[in-house]
Amino acid sequence: MVTADVTVLYADTALLVLDKPAGLLSVPGRGADKQDCLSMRAQRLYPDALITHRLDQATSGLMLMARGAESNRKLSAAFADRSVGKRYVAVVEGILAAPKEDGGVIDLPISVDWPNRPRRIIDPQDGKPSVTRWRVLSHDEHAQTTRLELEPLTGRSHQLRVHLQALGHPIVGDTLYGSQVASAAARMLLHAQSLDLRHPVSGEAMRFVSAAPF
Repeated sequence: MVTADVTVLYADTALLVLDKPAGLLSVPGRGADKQDCLSMRAQRLYPDALITHRLDQATSGLMLMARGAESNRKLSAAFADRSVGKRYVAVVEGILAAPKEDGGVIDLPISVDWPNRPRRIIDPQDGKPSVTRWRVLSHDEHAQTTRLELEPLTGRSHQLRVHLQALGHPIVGDTLYGSQVASAAARMLLHAQSLDLRHPVSGEAMRFVSAAPF
């Protein structure tokens, strides 16, 4: 359902699943020009909708909102204890060779780059543990890019973007962590494609999928 500039993929009395377009904030920012966001649009339709997690402004894809305080408490706890499965699709610069195993793991701690906020950096001394699984989906030899499936096992801000930059393959279109080639793209090629969770009331296993628009 697309209404009031919101794409609602699922709605019941406990939760909403929304498909966020790239370029739209998840929550209001600072300043009058940054008040339009997915959460505000959703709350015009569902006044009891509450944020449980966020996507970067440049990232598109699935976002979950709780309806009411009790559902928000349960869903927020599910994200905190990593019982919500999240998978992303990204296109990165360069030809990234597939590991011999089914996928690779990036285990690098992340902290805020305080002089250059909102940037994050790899910080072995003071960074918070941050782990991302990745799997090669395909290569584009002509464009010299690689399509990846990504699974963040922790939820640090900018985690996927920082980890891929550290791997030497920044996300195409990432103006904060990418190269000059990346900054010339129309958008950042990162999309939240699937969510797996237990319903906060019934306990039913639920899976939602949104195909990447790139």
